[in-house]
Amino acid sequence: MSKIKITQVKSIIDRSKRQKDTIKALGLRKMNQSVVHEATPQIIGMVNKVNHLIKVEQL
Repeated sequence: MSKIKITQVKSIIDRSKRQKDTIKALGLRKMNQSVVHEATPQIIGMVNKVNHLIKVEQL
């Protein structure tokens, strides 16, 4: 599987608990932090739910 790099570009302040939990489940804790994950269907689904808060790059 391919890998994707996920970077948080917007704050989670004033977001729903579900969006905050999704960001934390992706491994992001603060602004401009990046993590690398395998592009599994579960990760892609999480990315789609919070795509307005993150930036995604293919590796």
